[in-house]
Amino acid sequence: MAKGVHRSSRVLGATLVVAALASAATACSGGPEPAAGPPAPAAGQQAPAQGASAALAKYVEKVREQRAARVAAAKKWGLARTPLDAPAPPAVKPRITTRKGFETDGEGLPPVFTTVPTKQKVVFLTIDDGAEKDPELLRMMKELKIPYSAFISDYVVKDDYGYFARMQTSQEGGVALHNHTLNHRYLPGLSYSRQKREICGMQDVIEKRFGKRPSLFRPPYGNYNEDTLRAAKSCGVKAVPLWASEAFPDRMEWREWDRDLHPGDIVLTHFRGKDDWKGTMPDMIRRVMNVITAKGYAVAKLEDYV
Repeated sequence: MAKGVHRSSRVLGATLVVAALASAATACSGGPEPAAGPPAPAAGQQAPAQGASAALAKYVEKVREQRAARVAAAKKWGLARTPLDAPAPPAVKPRITTRKGFETDGEGLPPVFTTVPTKQKVVFLTIDDGAEKDPELLRMMKELKIPYSAFISDYVVKDDYGYFARMQTSQEGGVALHNHTLNHRYLPGLSYSRQKREICGMQDVIEKRFGKRPSLFRPPYGNYNEDTLRAAKSCGVKAVPLWASEAFPDRMEWREWDRDLHPGDIVLTHFRGKDDWKGTMPDMIRRVMNVITAKGYAVAKLEDYV
C-alpha cells in the first residue's frame, strides 16, 4: 500500500477517535448530539483553549513585572548591570564528589568540594560567620532576588538570633542557614571529641533556634582532617562546600590559576562591615554581582544543586 494511504488511514482514525469521544461525552450528559464542532462550555466556564491562553498571558505578564522590578532594584542599589536570571534547577541533583587533592584516608565521608558539577553558567554565593548584622543586606538581597546561603557560628550570632531568623524568611524560597561551628576554632588542632562538640553542638543550636538541622558544613578557614569529616557525618552533615573564589568590597580573590569563574563555582564572602574591610556588605554585593554578571553568570541557590 502507498505511504499516502497509510497517512490517510491514520488521520481518519484519529478523527474517528475524537468524534467518538465527543459523542460519548454527549451521551453521558443526556443532551442531543451537536451537529458540528466541540461542545460548548457550561455556563460560567471558559473554553479550555481560552483558559490556557489566559494562563500563559498571566504568566508572561508576571515574569515581565518581576524583571522590571529587578531592573529597578539594580538601579536603586547601584549595580552596573541587572543580575541575570538563573535557569531552572536540575530535576536530579548532580553527584558531588571530593575534589582531587582534598581527600582524606577515610571512606564514606562527606565530600569536600569547591565547585558543583554543572554545565549551567551559574555560581553560588555563600556568606560566613555572622559577625555583621546589616539590615541593608537583607533588603538588598530581597529586592534584587539574589539567592545565598549563610554558614553561621554561634559565638557571633548568639547576640542577635532574630536577625538570622529574619534572614531565613527574607525572600521567596528562603535563605538556608548552615553550620560553621560553635566557636570558629582551627579544627585540625582539636581532638575528635572536641571537634564533634564544635560541629554537632552547632547542629543542635541551628535546629533549636531556626527549626531545621543543616545538611551542609564549612570548617573555619577551610581547614579540616579526617576527624573533622567523621564528626560532621556523625551528626547529619551530608557535604562540605568550600569555595573557589572570595569576594570583598574592593576586590575578588581566586583559588584557581586562571583567576576566573567557572560553571558551578562557590563564591565565599563574610558578614563584615567598615570596621573590618573597605566598605559595607552592600558594597561587597555590588562588587561581586558586577563581576558575576559581567562574566555572564547568574547566581543560583546552592541547596537546589547539593
